[in-house]
Amino acid sequence: MEFTASHARANGFTYAGVLIAVALVGLSLAVTGEVWQTTVQREKERELLFVGDEIRRAITQYYESTPGTGKQFPKSLDDLLRDSRYPTTRRYLRKVYLDPLTGRREWGLVKGPGDGIMGVYSLSRKTPLKRVNFPHEYASFNNAESFAAWQFAYTGASAPAVIPTAAGASAPAPGVPQPLAAPIPASSVVGQPSFTPPPPESSGALRR
Repeated sequence: MEFTASHARANGFTYAGVLIAVALVGLSLAVTGEVWQTTVQREKERELLFVGDEIRRAITQYYESTPGTGKQFPKSLDDLLRDSRYPTTRRYLRKVYLDPLTGRREWGLVKGPGDGIMGVYSLSRKTPLKRVNFPHEYASFNNAESFAAWQFAYTGASAPAVIPTAAGASAPAPGVPQPLAAPIPASSVVGQPSFTPPPPESSGALRR
C-alpha cells in the first residue's frame, strides 16, 4: 500500500511537471512569434521608406524635367519608367515597386493639378511601429496613426498650394493626415516583382 501511494504521488509530480513544461514552451513560442512579427513589420517599414522615397524622387524629376513652361505631373506611375514627352528615352524609375506592406501593385495616389500624380502612400491599414526620428522631409510621419499619413509626395518650391481631395471624402481625424485622393484600381497601376531592400547603409537617415 505504501509503495502504491508513493508511486501515485510520483506520477502526480511528473504530470504536473509535464504541464508546466508544456505551458512554458507555449509561452516561449508565443513570445517568439510576436517578436518575429514585429521584426518583419519593421523591415517592411524600412523598405517602404526606401521605396516611397525612390518614387517621390522620380516624380520630382519628372515634374522638374517638363519641357516648356507648364509643369506636369505623371498621369500614371508607368510614365516614370519612360517619359514619352521626349523623343529619346528618359527613365526616372527603374521599375514601379510593389507596396512592401501589402505585397500588391496597388498604391494610394496623392493627386495634383490635371489629375496628375504628386505622390503615393501605402494602402495598408496597420499602425506604423516607427513613430519618430524621420528625416526633415518626412517630419509629418511622426506619430502617425496610419500608413495613409506616410505620403511620399512632391514638395518642391513650385508645388501647388492646394491639392484637391476625393469627392465625398470624410473629414480628417484631428492630428492625423488623410489621403489626399482616392486610390485608383489595381489594374491602373503596373508593378514589378518583389523588391529586394538595400543593405542597411543604403537607407541612411531613413532608418530609425
